[in-house]
Amino acid sequence: MQWIELLSPWLLALVPIALALGAALSTRQPRERAWRTAQATTLCGLLVSALLLGLSAAQLLPTVNGGWQTAPLQLIMLLLANFIAFVVVRFSATYLQGEPRQRRFVALIQAVFAAVSVAVLSDHLALFLLAWFAISLAMHQLLMFYPDRPRAALAAHKKFLFARAAELCALTAFVLLYLHHDTARISVIVGAYGEAQGADDGALSLAEQAAACLLALAALIKCAQLPLHGWLIQVVEAPTPVSAALHGGVINLGGYLLLLFSPLLLQSAPAQALVLVVAGIGSVLAALVMMTRVSIKVRLAWSTSAQMGLMLVEIALGLVELALLHLIAHSCYKAYAFLSSGEAVEQDLLRRRAPGRSPSPGQWFSAGLISAVLVAGTVALARGLTDAPAFAANSPWVLLTLALTVLLAERGSERTAGSLGAFAGLAALVMLAYVGLKTLFATFLPASGHTVSPWADLWVSALFLLLFAGYWLKRHGLHHRGSKTLNRYCYAGFYLDEWVTRTTLKLWPHELPGRIKAKQLHTAFRGSSL
Repeated sequence: MQWIELLSPWLLALVPIALALGAALSTRQPRERAWRTAQATTLCGLLVSALLLGLSAAQLLPTVNGGWQTAPLQLIMLLLANFIAFVVVRFSATYLQGEPRQRRFVALIQAVFAAVSVAVLSDHLALFLLAWFAISLAMHQLLMFYPDRPRAALAAHKKFLFARAAELCALTAFVLLYLHHDTARISVIVGAYGEAQGADDGALSLAEQAAACLLALAALIKCAQLPLHGWLIQVVEAPTPVSAALHGGVINLGGYLLLLFSPLLLQSAPAQALVLVVAGIGSVLAALVMMTRVSIKVRLAWSTSAQMGLMLVEIALGLVELALLHLIAHSCYKAYAFLSSGEAVEQDLLRRRAPGRSPSPGQWFSAGLISAVLVAGTVALARGLTDAPAFAANSPWVLLTLALTVLLAERGSERTAGSLGAFAGLAALVMLAYVGLKTLFATFLPASGHTVSPWADLWVSALFLLLFAGYWLKRHGLHHRGSKTLNRYCYAGFYLDEWVTRTTLKLWPHELPGRIKAKQLHTAFRGSSL
């Protein structure tokens, strides 16, 4: 319908405008009214986003409309961002009762998600970059919500510098792409690579290869990949709703950047290799370090670094539909996990009452055999029903096999005791959900036509095996000498953040608030022993 096409650009603009207007009004209204205004604006954004996604699913919207991109990827991200914004604002209204700076908080949180809405919808390189910059500045103010806390100030300082580095990489990449294509329209630039999926890597010019590598580097920095991860661990000093907004909505924009430019990335072997090496190794190390942490918020922060690395690896492999599914699931789970982190004490007491038992070698063998049979059968069925190249990658099935093996082998704990048949049924349900959701999300994205490199697939599979071995050592092999060495390095975060922090403060000194003792500064460097 023509009237829908005419009206939809105004509906799209309504989302960021409503949030920005709410942010402006919140600073001038009484506290209770400011919260009501924020809830109304975020609910408006959520409803409009759902309406637009429904219209897109009914094929009533063009993919580019009035300077906005309205493809399913953009509208799904818009709906996700506004859902997280609504949940965070509702939670914060109670959480921050008694806080004297509530109006400042509610204005900043709306400003963050107004900028996020602009970034995910923008069809212009300059507007995208400006929105990304605005997100970072508003989030910096939220991270400094308690400016007298030394660790919060240190983390915000590092994050500020790293964000500027990522934006400089993105700016350089955008300039190169603009000069090559003679347009700043993102849809036109991405469409040019979508039309040349069959081209060899050598078909890209040097400028395009450089742009792809710079975009990959920007995403790695924005997603807090090792060794530039320390700020993400240390910003747990900020209020819990800030952590939920950061981990559930903002940090995923690095993954969105690569999803948006995935047609270019998948034609650049150097850019793919950069992501596979840095994000792959970082994901494994972050997952192992997470297991040594006691604080629930610190564990969740390390988990975010690991999950973001895995998501970037999926994009580099060409599994863009799986990466989008991963992004949505991680956002919703991590926002919920942070907002419910106050229940950590009760959950720990339950675990102490029901300690787990280490599986015997026979249990590991039978669990591995059952998992391998389930996965092999599912792979054969999936490849028989579809010719989609996404099912040609073996590394996701390796990860799923190892995860199901752990699930089945560790079923013997008192709290999760159950029959082998029940757990095998659960494993089969997991497999069906994985294949079904993966296939569903493939319909939201254009076919990439990318063939997974056997070497890249082998590299990622080896990383998953390494992760499984590290998990077994830390969970069930504590008596081995290798486990003690691994624990020591994991507890120290492999000493990466200490080096980055010292280097950062040497190159760009920053005066931290108050007088900090040496022991406090050492804790701030590590940032993960909270």
